[in-house]
Amino acid sequence: MQPAPNPKPPLEFTAIWNLSFGFAGIQFGWGLQMANMSAIFEYLGVQEQNLAILWVAAPVTGLLVQPIIGYCSDRTWTRLGRRKPYILFGAIAASAALIAMPYSPFWWTAAALLWILDTAVNVSMEPFRAFVADVLPESQHTIGYTVQSLLIGLGAVLSSALPFILRQGFGIGASTEGPPERGIPLNVQLAFLLGASAYLGAVLYTIFTTREYPPPDADAFRRRQAESAGIPAFFRETIRGIAHMPSTMRQLALVQFFTWFGLFCMWLYFSVAIAASIFKGEPDSPAFERGVDWGGVCFAVYNGVGLAFSFVLLRAVRYLDPKYIHCGCLMAGGVGLASTGMVSHPYALFIPMIGIGIAWASILSMPYAMLAPSLPPEKMGFYMGIFNFFITIPQIAASGGLTLAMHTFLGGNRMAAVILGGFSIVIASFLVLSVETSQAPKPNPSPP
Repeated sequence: MQPAPNPKPPLEFTAIWNLSFGFAGIQFGWGLQMANMSAIFEYLGVQEQNLAILWVAAPVTGLLVQPIIGYCSDRTWTRLGRRKPYILFGAIAASAALIAMPYSPFWWTAAALLWILDTAVNVSMEPFRAFVADVLPESQHTIGYTVQSLLIGLGAVLSSALPFILRQGFGIGASTEGPPERGIPLNVQLAFLLGASAYLGAVLYTIFTTREYPPPDADAFRRRQAESAGIPAFFRETIRGIAHMPSTMRQLALVQFFTWFGLFCMWLYFSVAIAASIFKGEPDSPAFERGVDWGGVCFAVYNGVGLAFSFVLLRAVRYLDPKYIHCGCLMAGGVGLASTGMVSHPYALFIPMIGIGIAWASILSMPYAMLAPSLPPEKMGFYMGIFNFFITIPQIAASGGLTLAMHTFLGGNRMAAVILGGFSIVIASFLVLSVETSQAPKPNPSPP
């Protein structure tokens, strides 16, 4: 294991694209899950008041898995690389779960597969965040995360709209296995199969086209491996890392909490809320299926806006501090999501989706652009995993809190939960102004 002569030379835009392309596949699988899992649970007989608690799999697995994977990947070097083994293993496991998910005969089968899928996605996702910071010099971190946001948008647009396209474009959509009121529509089944192929294929493309650099000091790396081996060392490092986390991470914690609480409200209830309130459907009706498909179209719209707005961010970061960009984008998303309850026509939903898409592009890039320069390079994966706490904890809070709220003062009103999510994101937009960034925005040396 020899050190690279120039560990982090600037990369051309094509190389940055290749580096991040696997995230399009990860988002393809994750987007299918976000747009369809609540409907799958309702197709299998789960009541709307109990949806939130079944979604707790996602944040709990992220809370547990990402710090462990980050810690381990910081201390890994193989012929395949440092982050690549974890990214590949997660992609294989997630693809298998995606294939099995739409054939779930019972709600508890779907819930178990959701745990497996979320665990695998987290195994892939966390090393990918660190992978960008590993390969790119600091001057290209912002563009790297912005390109990642662009590709996430690409994968999400395709995955969110896929069930609608299969139903409207190809006439695929009749419920299949099981009693009619419990069948998962055929278009959803096929979409998940295609999603599994897209996930694995995109990850393999990045693995084969991107080089990882070995540790610059092999002896020091091996010593650190030996000193930090074992579970006790991991817990010591975690406690120490949380106690001494960079101030920028501390300040971003509240921003992330309110942002991801709001997003989780949307993912949990948006599709089923519009299916019930705008399409006037129940889970066993064709109107409900059309509403859920239209929810996927709305998700495709906001992801498409996020994809397009990523190009704006590529230019904006050259002139503006990321925190001011993030503040404005979160405000647009929060107001857009909160206004969903005033919409009565399916096509009018595209208007709030514009604001949500602007926020989504920023959420996927600006917090990491603010955070990465403050992190020690040798602990990049570990701290990216710790940073995920501030994504998963609000989702866990939402899973428990929304279940209680839906049974009590929200009275099972799905749309009220969506509006609550919008107000949460508005709060986050004000909180981001308190974040002290460690550097001014740098010119992009390799603009697209």
